Amino acid sequence: MILVRRLLGDVLRQQRLLQGKTLRDVSADARVSLGYISEIERGQKEASSECLAAICQALELPLSRVMSQVSGELAREEATVAGLTSLPVSAKVRADVTTVAA
Repeated sequence: MILVRRLLGDVLRQQRLLQGKTLRDVSADARVSLGYISEIERGQKEASSECLAAICQALELPLSRVMSQVSGELAREEATVAGLTSLPVSAKVRADVTTVAA
């Protein structure tokens, strides 16, 4: 079973590490406990929208970009589970994703 909370945690951790920030940094900026952020990153807890917004703000990332990355990861995992190498994507969706990523 694919867990969105695990994918979300993976994306948040990846973004935090790319920025060279520690859990302590994000915790202080987001005003969310370090332990709770750690549990979110490990996919053990589901973040509320308010908590997720605070974490994204601490990472200086739009929530929409984080959710777009989660969506891409979800599509890849679904394709893997289904035994596909890639999912067909319409030109409009492809253009939208490219625009968001830029």
